[in-house]
Amino acid sequence: MTGAHFLSDALAEARLGFGETSPNPAVGAIIVQDGEIVGRGHHTWAGVKHAEVLALEQAGERARGATLYITLEPCSHQGRTPPCADALLAAGVARVVAAMEDPDPRVAGAGLRRLRAAGIDTDVGLLEAEARELNLGFVSRMTRGRPWVRVKIAASLDGKTALANGVSQWITGPDARRDGHRWRARSCAVVTGIGTLKDDDPRLTVRDVPVQRQPLRVVVDSGLRIGLDARILEGGGVVVATASDDSAKTQALTAAGAEVWRLPDPGGKVDLAALMRELARHGANEVLVEAGINLHSALVAVGVVDELVLYLAPHLLGDADVGFNDFDALRL
Repeated sequence: MTGAHFLSDALAEARLGFGETSPNPAVGAIIVQDGEIVGRGHHTWAGVKHAEVLALEQAGERARGATLYITLEPCSHQGRTPPCADALLAAGVARVVAAMEDPDPRVAGAGLRRLRAAGIDTDVGLLEAEARELNLGFVSRMTRGRPWVRVKIAASLDGKTALANGVSQWITGPDARRDGHRWRARSCAVVTGIGTLKDDDPRLTVRDVPVQRQPLRVVVDSGLRIGLDARILEGGGVVVATASDDSAKTQALTAAGAEVWRLPDPGGKVDLAALMRELARHGANEVLVEAGINLHSALVAVGVVDELVLYLAPHLLGDADVGFNDFDALRL
């Protein structure tokens, strides 16, 4: 078997922890001795042993003189867990093949340099594109200071998301809604606007797929119009991003279990770029937006949308109905 095969296996291992590791990246590790896999592991969630340490524990003495295939450069700094580079040195691993360097400034090649300085043969770059795709949100947060932002839209074939009277629920079917919950499950935060909140009163929780943690739920509400009985406030884990300085409403929302982030822009709206930076500061790697035309267009206009997830239903709603975006903002 080739190195690419073993590294593909490590990528598959990493995917087993995907969606649960934030703010850390998803990482998989395979230890190979004489062409045989003797240890494997993947990062499960922040604060527990990293993938390479789990693989070393499984391999035991067979790790000595073996090759480690790993999706991300081993860390070299003390975080919630000790440096993985030290564990590899202690185990006597002879070679490390990493798909990519860690973009975290605390690592950024230092782990591989440490291993090379100790006499371990290192290679980096094999299947790098696949590894970066796996952790595109983490890479975005480390290199751009903001999460990877994904906008989810359900629309008719003619690009409409609601009837003229504003009715918008259930344009698509159960398969699309279940897939939408999978996108929620992998996201660190789900963002909506006050218009969607007033129209639909969503909870924005993950319900159709099993998860160990719920994403942070964020409401963009410039004027603090959110009602204290809104279903999204149930269970905590909610941020209301606002431009308002209404201290009484802020205190009421805080008492209801929400955090209120005041992020005004010069026009009296929420500074959406600042919101994304703040989400990154709180460890959000991927953000899913489930909102309406106003917030979609505003996010596009400030240049923070990276990806669209578009569900098209086999219906035509007509020109008088509500579209999913302001195409002027898209500069098409």
